[in-house]
Amino acid sequence: MKKIAVTGACGRMGTLIIENILKSNNLELVSAIDVTNEGTDIGDVMRIGKLNVLVWDANDIDTVLERSKPDVLIDFTIAQAAVRNVIASARKKINLVVGTTGFTQEQLSSMENAIKSNGIAAVISPNFSIGVNVFWDLIARAARRLEDYDIEIIEAHHNQKKDAPSGTAMRAAEVISKTLGEKDFVYGRRGLSPREKEIGIHAVRGGDIVGDHTILFAGDGERIEIKHQAHSRQAFATGAVRAAEWVSTAPPGIYEMRDVLGIK
Repeated sequence: MKKIAVTGACGRMGTLIIENILKSNNLELVSAIDVTNEGTDIGDVMRIGKLNVLVWDANDIDTVLERSKPDVLIDFTIAQAAVRNVIASARKKINLVVGTTGFTQEQLSSMENAIKSNGIAAVISPNFSIGVNVFWDLIARAARRLEDYDIEIIEAHHNQKKDAPSGTAMRAAEVISKTLGEKDFVYGRRGLSPREKEIGIHAVRGGDIVGDHTILFAGDGERIEIKHQAHSRQAFATGAVRAAEWVSTAPPGIYEMRDVLGIK
C-alpha cells in the first residue's frame, strides 16, 4: 500500500483525486494539505464522513511531510505553490505527480533541479487525461501527413481558469512544432494579420466548460479537425491516481503521462 499526500486537497480537483485514492486497493491517503480548513477532517470537508486525516496548512508543508511520510505527493494547485511543494517533497525523497500548469521557465527549471539533485521520480504533465495523451499522439501523426496545411488550436475552459492558453493547448502546439520543425506561435489575431506558416492559438473562457481542445488542419478544399472534450474532471483524477501508482516504483527521473501509458 503506497502512502499518498494531496495538496490543494479541498479544491475541486483535490477532493476528486482523494475520492479516487479511497477507491484504490493500492493507495492510502495519509495527508491532505490546503490553505483552507486547517485542522478539519478532510472527510468532513468532502461531506463523506470522517477519514481520520486532518487538513494541514500548506504553509507547513515541510512539517506535514515529515510527520505523514508519504511515498508520493500529488499536486494540483497554482504555479507558485506547486514550486514550493515540489522542492519540499524532493528534499524529503518523496516522488511526485504534478498536474499544476502556468509555470514560467524559471519555475520549471527550479523544480527540475530539485527533482534531479535529490534522485526522485516525478510525473509532470499539463493534462493527466488518458484521452488527451492519446490526442497528442494523434495530432503528431496527422501533422506529419498534413505539413502544408494551416494549423490552428482552439481551447475552451471555465471562467475561473487563471492561465491562458491552457497547458494542454501549449503542449499540443509544441508537439506539432517539434514534428514539423520550429514554428512561430501566434496568440489570437487582431487588425492586419496576414497568415504565414505559424500555429495559431486561441483561448475561450466561459461558464463551467471543463476543457475542450480542437486542432484544425485547413487545406485547399478541405479541413480536418481533431478534438478532445473533457466531460468532467474525473478524466484528470483517474489519470493522476494511475500516475501515482506508477511513479511510486519508477526509477529516478522526470516523466510525462505518456510514459505512464507506454505511448512511444
